Amino acid sequence: MPVDESRSEPAVRARAGIEDVALAAGVSVATVSRAIRGLPNVAVATRERVLAVAAELRYQADPAAARLAAGSTRTVAVGVPDPATWFFAKVVGGIERKLLAAGYDLLLSGIPDAAHRSRFLYMNAPGGRRCDASILVNVALVPEEAGEAVADGHRLVTVGFRYEGFSSVTIDNVTAASRAVEHLISLGHRRIGLMGMVMDNAMNFVVPPMRRQGYLRAHEAAGLQVDPGIESVANSTSDASRVIGRTMLDSPDRPSAVFAMSDEQAFGVMLAAQDLGLNVPEDLSVVGVDDHDQSELIGLTTVRQGVDELGAMAAELLLEAIEGGTVRHVEVPTELILRSSTAPRRS
Repeated sequence: MPVDESRSEPAVRARAGIEDVALAAGVSVATVSRAIRGLPNVAVATRERVLAVAAELRYQADPAAARLAAGSTRTVAVGVPDPATWFFAKVVGGIERKLLAAGYDLLLSGIPDAAHRSRFLYMNAPGGRRCDASILVNVALVPEEAGEAVADGHRLVTVGFRYEGFSSVTIDNVTAASRAVEHLISLGHRRIGLMGMVMDNAMNFVVPPMRRQGYLRAHEAAGLQVDPGIESVANSTSDASRVIGRTMLDSPDRPSAVFAMSDEQAFGVMLAAQDLGLNVPEDLSVVGVDDHDQSELIGLTTVRQGVDELGAMAAELLLEAIEGGTVRHVEVPTELILRSSTAPRRS
């Protein structure tokens, strides 16, 4: 079949640049920029002519270029150990909600180790073109890094730990843990297991030792001895805690209750109990920390820490820092939420 060469494809129209608008309007590029951004010192007639030409050429300003020209990227870098986990996704959601409302974009980075932490600080250093400020969530700096960040003028907010040079959002992890264990003690439990988090010294993760301190404090206040044999450590997933939990609970001298440092770990402990034919709470009481979205569904007693609120407050403090505000340290309150996973110890 012969090809109809009279019907040609329409030419792709090149996107007009600011130089094209300036040439067509008979003004300088700087005048076009000022006219489009609504800045002063542009004659009314000139502004109208520039806007008309820009509309005719379908010119669209590059937002990134405009931000850089104004000395701002309107972007905030956020670093978390693992973006895929529920806790960090929830914190980032709280951050993003506040930032978007203020006209800022969010640039998320995973920081699984010390090398990535150093890279994050380098990539998001002041004076660069990547972001205006940063938030670190449960990624604590070593003292040398913190000192350098302060000296370099980083705009930084931390979540989960604090430095005097930067605003921060934290909870009282010691009190949160001791409150959970005190609840179990009040129900008559005397052998209370601990499902602890892995402590990574290289990442300076401060939460696990603080929550263990609360666990020990509650025992000490009640005059109880802690049995190291019923203390276990797992990563923060339910799968890992389920495996470790089976070992903890598969013993004639098993604990009658378990405090898990996170709700996801508590889920794993409850599944381990189910695997062994134990009923919660008749045979085993379980308490977690977080108030995960699924905790109410399965009746988990937990210490709520307002995870979304942590993120929203961090973003609020960062916006204050960008506007030249002073350093503030905010401690978000926690609350013991009683549900059906705890009950008096069987006599």
